[in-house]
Amino acid sequence: MPPESPADSFAIQQDALAAHIRDPEHVPPPPGIEERRLKIYRELFFNNVESLLAGNFPVLRRIHGDDGWRRLIRDFYRDHDCQTPLFTELAREFMRYLDARAETDAGRDDPPWLRELAHYEWVELALQISEARIEDAPHDPQGDLLSGAPVVSPLAWPLAYAWPVHRIGPEFLPDAPPDTPTLLMLRRELDGNVSFHALTPLVFRLLQRLEETPDLSGADQLRALAAEAGAPDADAFVADGARMLASLRAEGTLLGTAT
Repeated sequence: MPPESPADSFAIQQDALAAHIRDPEHVPPPPGIEERRLKIYRELFFNNVESLLAGNFPVLRRIHGDDGWRRLIRDFYRDHDCQTPLFTELAREFMRYLDARAETDAGRDDPPWLRELAHYEWVELALQISEARIEDAPHDPQGDLLSGAPVVSPLAWPLAYAWPVHRIGPEFLPDAPPDTPTLLMLRRELDGNVSFHALTPLVFRLLQRLEETPDLSGADQLRALAAEAGAPDADAFVADGARMLASLRAEGTLLGTAT
């Protein structure tokens, strides 16, 4: 066996140091590093991760409290194998950890709404940093929304949750989901801020249809929606729907019609 090179020796020591920093209670440090330096490394790395995730998930942080939150982040820090070095992706990695944790003994006592609440908190960051642009969706902003095919803004994201994630907090911790889903939309405004909106089932389904069948005209979409809803008067439904389409365009959820 060839002798170990200096590069190999350094890599081994790095791996040993990283393993210790991630799990200092169970993994001893590599020899030759004084405890004072080790303590600095341990606190610096963990506190950076904990602080960043606390900013991404403030409601989860408040619900868990100081000790519970640090235990959860310690578990993530120790057990999750992150697939990216990017700080902007750390929140997504935390969500992947929660998904995997749900299948283990560690997640047995987690609240049933934990992952949906985490997604609701994460998606605001995801929309803020999304590289999607309005210019990427060819559209006529003045197009006729009934005869043309309405275009949904790539910066408007409709979401459906089993739990009322927008209400969950330290003072409201439900133990059973409501009978109807929570339908929401996040939209990134021109100033870069993300706004949150509650959706009716009809508006949510309309936005779904516009994404699923983008080539249909607004009138055809509304007539199909009227049939789904069992509306007794399709013409009246389309007339009301035309006003709804106009309102969605005025607020920025719809951009106009496809070109």
